[in-house]
This record gives sequence, C-alpha cells and structure tokens, in this order.
Amino acid sequence: MRRVAITGMGCVTAIGIGTETFFRALREGRDGFLPLPDEERVGLNFSSTARVDNFQPDKLLSPDQMLLSERSSQFALVAAHEAIEQSGMPATLDGSRIAVVFGCSAGGRMAEEPALEKLYTQGARVHPLTVPRAMANAGTSLVSMEYGITGPAYTVSTACASATHAIGQAFHMVRSGMVDAAITGGHDAPLTFGFLRAWNSLRVVSPTFCRPFAKDRDGMTLGEGSGVLVLEEMEIAERRGAQVLGEIVGFGMSSDARHITQPAPSGPAAAMRRALLDCGELRAPVRYINAHGTGTIANDGTEAEAIHMVFAEETGRIPVSSTKSTHGHAMGASGALEAVATVLALQHGELPHTAHASEIDPELGLDVITGEPRRIERTSEPVLALSNSFAFGGLNAVLAFRSV
Repeated sequence: MRRVAITGMGCVTAIGIGTETFFRALREGRDGFLPLPDEERVGLNFSSTARVDNFQPDKLLSPDQMLLSERSSQFALVAAHEAIEQSGMPATLDGSRIAVVFGCSAGGRMAEEPALEKLYTQGARVHPLTVPRAMANAGTSLVSMEYGITGPAYTVSTACASATHAIGQAFHMVRSGMVDAAITGGHDAPLTFGFLRAWNSLRVVSPTFCRPFAKDRDGMTLGEGSGVLVLEEMEIAERRGAQVLGEIVGFGMSSDARHITQPAPSGPAAAMRRALLDCGELRAPVRYINAHGTGTIANDGTEAEAIHMVFAEETGRIPVSSTKSTHGHAMGASGALEAVATVLALQHGELPHTAHASEIDPELGLDVITGEPRRIERTSEPVLALSNSFAFGGLNAVLAFRSV
C-alpha cells in the first residue's frame, strides 16, 4: 500500500497568516477574537468573532484573480501558495497526476449577500461575476487554474466537517494510486450580517468567548480562514528530496442518521474507529486528539462520550485539546486549520492547549490540556494523533496522523 506524506502546509487564520505565526499563537494561547463594530452588534447575543485581521490578498494575487474571487477563495489561494512553496513541488510535475480537493461550507457569502441586499432594497442589477465569486467550488477552481492542475478537482460541502472530508478523500486518492499528489484543505469566510444573525438564532454562540470542555462553557466563537496541505506519495516525495512534515495514515467517516443539529456519540465513535482501522499496519499508539471541541454543552459532552466509547480505560491517558479556543470555529475550514495544528504539534513535540478553559468539566472524564502546551516525548517509535470534525446533520470525519 502506498504511503502518503505531507510536504507543505499553509494557513490564513484569525491568529495569524502563515503556519509559523499560527503555531506561535497556539503555543501562547493567544486568541483572534475581535469585537464587532457597534452597528453590527445590534440584535446579537454575542459581541466578537474570530476574524482574519490585516488580510491583503492584492499583494500576492493578480488583478484578474482579485476580480474573479472573493474573501473565501482568496484565503484558499494565499494558503495554497504558502503550502506549495514550502513543499517545493516542481512545476514540471504532471498536472494530470495531481488533485485539488477543498472543503467549503458557506461558499462566497461576501459576494452573494451584498449583491442580494442591493437587489432586494434598491432593485439594483446583480454584478455579472456574483455567481463565479460566490460558488462553493471557486477556491478549488482558482487554485487548479493557478498551478495548471488538470487532475481530479472538486469541492466537498459537509458543513463543519467539509475540510476533513476533503483531506480524507485526497489522502485516499493518493494512497490508491489515482493521483500522485494532492492540494487539499478548506476555506470559508461567512461572517456576514445575515450569517451572524442566523447563528445567533440557534443560540449556540458564546456571549463572551469559546472555552471548549470548560465547566462554564456556553458556546462557540464564529470564525473564518483557510488551511491547505500538500500530500504526495511517500516514495516520490523522498526521491525528490522533499521535507516530510508528517504522514496521514488513516481516515474514517460516518453519519449519525439521528438529528439535524443534535449530535449522537455513536456516529463520532464509529468515525474514530474507522480512522484507526484504516491505518492498517501503520497504526501506532494514539498520543493526542485534536477535538472538534466547539465549546457548546451538547457537542463537547457528546464528543467526550464518543472518545470513551472508543478508548475505554485508555481515555484518561490521551491528551485532548481544542484549538477552536484560539482561531474560532472557521466552519468548512475548521478541519483544515486543525489538521495543520495537529501536524505541527507532532512535528514539534508540543501539544497546543485549550485556551480560556480555567476549570475543566469533571463529568467529561477527559485529560484536557490547559494553561500551557504539553510536551510529548520524542522517541524513535512513531505515534498517532487524531483530528476530529463532527458536523450539523450528523456527518463525521476523522483523520489519523503519524509522526515522522
């Protein structure tokens, strides 16, 4: 069976643009929660979001790319540029043997919502580029066009699990031999007037800030961003002298088939078990779980129950954290940001902590990392880390990463 190396990563997040800045913020437990302007707070039960600050895509993108894109797909282009540059992927590679698979939940709301507002309130003509800017697959299309990639290219939309499903599909494509490499991840920029109010009505957004697994947790903090990974068949990567940052060895997915918003532990547990089973002979001890950890009462309790179902008496010995406590819930991009965080954690031997969670809910029975990062002993024996994504609609996806 072919092995799948990670040779490049890039990110655009509320806690920094670029993986170095991103990981530094995770180490410091520094969040990217910014207050909303007064006029945008009207009617909301929360006052901040995890927004990407000082994003200047025009410094990297061409005028044509700026014209054809909006914030979400611009995030994808910038993150992909960093990932591909780090990978050192040569331009001479056969583009038909490379895939582009991204996850996107909300599509181009920054293009769509203002256009429709003008249409409904002023009867104004909708801009002719609104559809290509707003379509969920814009990021996939623009990245494939930028790098001349003619292999399989598509976008996955499974709400908060979108990026994890996308990365898992790309992993299986490389492992099976369908392609030799893939550019994969997720992007979303949904923080519009209407989107914020839709989530406000669900009553799952924290009035203060996200603190997953805390005894006093009271909801998520909405965010945005993009994370991108370059995957390559291991032998090809090693032959060209690429630096291998990590390895994906397993992917599992499932459906709760229960309720559109209320999670059930059996589905997440099945996805974790399938990810571990998918590792085959590359399975190793699990030494970290990057949790979906949204900070809601229901999600964190259900995820904890699912972890207990899978690991039983081992549960209390496996460190768990949620990086959403710093970069927020970036919707369809969340799984990609968390995949990048997990690979960096294994690479540096330093597990990010859960910010803002001063007192962990004892009923969860988890070893939640708080206060500061936790070192893991670097040995010659590989270890595994899981990255969980569980979406509304009961759609679950889990990636298994192996240290190198």
